[in-house]
Amino acid sequence: MSEINKPQEEEFKAIDEPALESLSNDEKTASSDSSENKGESISNESEEKVIEDAPKDVENEQVVDSENKVVEEEKEADADSKEPVAIGKDEAHDEVINEIDDSNAEDAEDAGNRDRHAIPDQDYDKMSLEALAIELEKLLKNEKVQAIKKQVDAINSEFKTKFQALLDEKKEAFLSDGGNAIDFYYSSPVQKRFKDAYKSYRAKLNEHYKGLEQNLKQNLSDKLEIIEELKGLINVEENINTTYRHFKELQERWRNTGPIPRDKYNNAWNSYHHHVEMFYDFLHLNRDLRDLDFKHNLEKKIKIIERAEELAEDDNVMRAFRELQELHKMWKEELGPVGKEHREVIWQRFKAATKIINDKRQVHYQKQDKVYEKNLEEKLLIIDGINEINAQEIKTHSAWQKRIKDIEALRNAFFNAGKVPIKVNEDTWAKFKGAVRVFNRQKNAFYKGLKKNQYDNLNKKLELIKIAEDNKDSDDFEVTTPLMKKIQSDWKKIGHVPRKDSDKIWKQFKAACNHYFDKLHAKKNAASQEQLDAYNKKNELLETLNNFEPSGKKEADIDTVKATIGEWKQIGRVPHDKRYIESKFHKTIDTLLTQLKLEKNEVEMIKFESKLDTMNTEADTKHLDNERFFIRKKIDEVKGQINQLENNLQFFTNVKDDNPLVKEVHNNIKTHKDALKLWKSKLSKIKELY
Repeated sequence: MSEINKPQEEEFKAIDEPALESLSNDEKTASSDSSENKGESISNESEEKVIEDAPKDVENEQVVDSENKVVEEEKEADADSKEPVAIGKDEAHDEVINEIDDSNAEDAEDAGNRDRHAIPDQDYDKMSLEALAIELEKLLKNEKVQAIKKQVDAINSEFKTKFQALLDEKKEAFLSDGGNAIDFYYSSPVQKRFKDAYKSYRAKLNEHYKGLEQNLKQNLSDKLEIIEELKGLINVEENINTTYRHFKELQERWRNTGPIPRDKYNNAWNSYHHHVEMFYDFLHLNRDLRDLDFKHNLEKKIKIIERAEELAEDDNVMRAFRELQELHKMWKEELGPVGKEHREVIWQRFKAATKIINDKRQVHYQKQDKVYEKNLEEKLLIIDGINEINAQEIKTHSAWQKRIKDIEALRNAFFNAGKVPIKVNEDTWAKFKGAVRVFNRQKNAFYKGLKKNQYDNLNKKLELIKIAEDNKDSDDFEVTTPLMKKIQSDWKKIGHVPRKDSDKIWKQFKAACNHYFDKLHAKKNAASQEQLDAYNKKNELLETLNNFEPSGKKEADIDTVKATIGEWKQIGRVPHDKRYIESKFHKTIDTLLTQLKLEKNEVEMIKFESKLDTMNTEADTKHLDNERFFIRKKIDEVKGQINQLENNLQFFTNVKDDNPLVKEVHNNIKTHKDALKLWKSKLSKIKELY
């Protein structure tokens, strides 16, 4: 993992997202009856706030009130006023009314904004980069572009955060490998996919608002015309019923005319509502029509109240809250006043249902805050777990791999733990990011050192490859074979090399070694057949020798034996497991020489000459040198023994020669002299070879 610039668990706010419709109502109504003064203006005398204060929620819904007051809707008008009485009683109340007007104005500007509440929010913080891209594409395909701003902003923020994390991780790895920060570049297919989808969203949104702007201007023009027609109704001299029908037609046209620019909404609506009130002042001339309209408005408002009371029983608090705002908007914009005797009753009833819903919303947020606090505790425990791992001393690759998996599990648990209170969100994310950064730096430091060792190992193995390739064609098998076996053993002792080079150098080394040993095995196989043929020939020659019968001519038989010995040597070596035939041959020769009644020294010289012939055929003279050194040593030993025996005879001065002891000494001297003669003959024979 790596450093991320924005908090992962940020309570995403939709920038420029319209506030939810306000619950308060400041409907200005007109009321009079025939017994009251003519021209009496109907407007509100006092107002109270509708919605109690609620904490700002994660969906960035507009807080409507903060003073636990409700707005009274309809009071009697100032008898002498022709304009509506000012709505705000104090600064706080004015602020609430402004929020209500902004909410109404926003929906008036773009009716598609209402659809945003029907789109369910997802746990974007738990989605992968690819899942975020897919979710954005799905929203573009299935929803109105003007209704998904909040979701798109949340997805965009989450994608940027997670991609930045990935980018930081890749960059840190790049720098750990020795790269320069200025050379770093990284992109991925999922990034391009997301950018394309987001670009499409921006284009569609711009196109929507471009068309909307044109419609807004036209709708504003149409509504201003309706206002002008309303102004003229009270000056028209015609049947009141005809005028009333015209008035109802204008109201219907107003409702059916589309949205207008937000900055023009309040002025247009106030002007429209003022002239509607003026018409009702005018309408007191015909009480029947006015009462009929009051009755119609009462029926509609009772239905609104009944629906609000149903919503007060709904377990889906946020859904009820949103629909309640629509009801308040209908109450304000689509319906006129009711009879004076009903005004306070129905308003108190509507206000009571509103308060229930708002109280439940407050409880909802309190429960949500408890969940967030629990999530915070869980995330802090996860951060502590990461810090505990950071405090451990890790020295091996396998241990690091285990810790990497542990950190990844903790990282996923952190992301899945849910949201935390917004006031500690930045701090919690900073702690998590810092703990993970410490782990990554320790990990990268370890593997940076490991990579240095791997490059050293790579150089060592490259040297072995050079030795293998230099000797793979050698025919000096006795010298090269131990060398090739040694470098194979050395290869196994050298540690890991960089993964990108591992397969390549192994194949290169293996190919050189295999080339040499294939050649060696081929030669051995050929030699084995040659030695087997030699064994068969020697076996035949031994059979012939066993059947040899001396001719009686000593010299001729000796020559035959020597020729047989020479022929035996010329045949060559036999397989290792059949070398027993050599001892059989030498025993057979000894038997034949004994049959020929040769002296012992003659027999020894014949054997010695055979041995010398074998040594003389070898390329290395080391064996001849060793043999010559051995013979000289034996000559010196025999001479010493003879001198010792001759010195011993001097002790027998008065003893006759037939004394057994004297006779034994003389016999020993003779034996040693015969041996000395044999050794000297061997030395002369070996000197002939130099």
